[in-house]
Amino acid sequence: MDVAARDVRLVAACFLRLLGLVSLCAFASLWVQLDGLIGARGIAPASQLLAFARDRLGSDAFLRLPTWLWLLPSDAGLHALCASGVVASLALAAGRGRRTALAIAWSSYLSLCVVGDVFLSYQWDALLLETLAVAAFATARDARLARLGIWLPRALLVKLMAMSGLVKWLSGDPAWRDGTALTYHWWTQPLPTWTSVLAARAGPVADAFSTYATLAIELAAPVAALGPRPLRLGACAALALLQLVIAATGNYGFFNLLALALCLTLLDDDALRALVPRTLRARIATSRAPRAPAPPARLAAFALAGAFVLSLSLLAGLAQIAPPIAESKTADALLGALAPLRTFNGYGLFAVMTKQRDEILVEGTADGRTWRPYAFRWKPGALDRRPRFATPHLPRLDWQMWFAALGSCARERWLHAFLARLLEGSPEVTALLATNPFPDAPPRALRTTIASYRFAPPGTPDWWVRGEPRPYCPTVRLEGGRLAVDAPE
Repeated sequence: MDVAARDVRLVAACFLRLLGLVSLCAFASLWVQLDGLIGARGIAPASQLLAFARDRLGSDAFLRLPTWLWLLPSDAGLHALCASGVVASLALAAGRGRRTALAIAWSSYLSLCVVGDVFLSYQWDALLLETLAVAAFATARDARLARLGIWLPRALLVKLMAMSGLVKWLSGDPAWRDGTALTYHWWTQPLPTWTSVLAARAGPVADAFSTYATLAIELAAPVAALGPRPLRLGACAALALLQLVIAATGNYGFFNLLALALCLTLLDDDALRALVPRTLRARIATSRAPRAPAPPARLAAFALAGAFVLSLSLLAGLAQIAPPIAESKTADALLGALAPLRTFNGYGLFAVMTKQRDEILVEGTADGRTWRPYAFRWKPGALDRRPRFATPHLPRLDWQMWFAALGSCARERWLHAFLARLLEGSPEVTALLATNPFPDAPPRALRTTIASYRFAPPGTPDWWVRGEPRPYCPTVRLEGGRLAVDAPE
């Protein structure tokens, strides 16, 4: 059978259903954190951002910050966006009103990302937006249109994985060249799991194999995905295996499930049916009854629209890894105009490996003498607490604390707001934490230190060993509703 003639409508339908589940995970995970992160009493209130943008930008604010929240700039508006996203995701997962569901999910998630400050600026947030956009091409009912449309999410997968490999290799980080990158990764990644401890104990030979296997898959599989059917199916298996290993040894929210959904698009209907147990094959719907072929004009318009979107997507990737290639006034103007939509993006994680793990410790005092620690739900803290799985939930405050530990207190303005909310005793913010050591009244002052962490050696009762804490932020208190450096008594 001619490769080009293989039907992909079943693959497209399964991809869209799985994308609906991924989108549901993203909205539900964010919803339970919404008030504490960007609610009116949260760390970075969305309403304050919109008011500031309107004062500074005037009417341009509506174009620079495209969000439905302009219609209802309140906590009720935020919850309405999450609710609409959940409903649209459920509809997409059920195969109902797919194009409408995609449009609602995309615009709702974009609206939240626009006002989400640092908490909704992760690469998988951008990847979800881009996937929801290109997935519209996979809703075609006509077999020829479906074969064209499936190439948009396929190309996105190729871009994602190729850029992930290229940024590692082009960074010049010796850890990726000498095979030691994974030696550091297991314990320095943002939110390790207990399986990360086991992986770290596998030894340098296993670490080197894992490092080079990661590079080989990320660099070679995208090329194979563009080749003949056997290579494409092999690329699907390799990329899916990589995502499963990453998900089994770290907490990356809905990212791995989203990447697996994109991997599904490398299959065709024959390959998909072959993967299903024989007892279930009869339950899988075959391709829909033949329809009149799409007229040539519609086919041409569909192809032109797809080519335009594909060009924008590739241009955004080139602008990140090879700026001279993408540099031109036209390209800069086009990407700049589309930037507020956050839908055409570049990708690439862990280009340079972090070789030391620092954790920020936050403590409060009511009397200036006794200091009590705040415990986070997921990030390392107590040395005897086992690292846990959070996937597909994405604990955004815990993730952001990892980023803050890579920088300095002065540069992390959101952290200042977080400390202020703790001093105010905001229940929405303390709900993001595992424990609140001041349930009756907020503390008088807070101190923030930083300490190095490593996995504890085998045979010890703890999961972590910690270095001596050192200053990170000055001791602070509230004065007139603002943070002030606390003078010791």
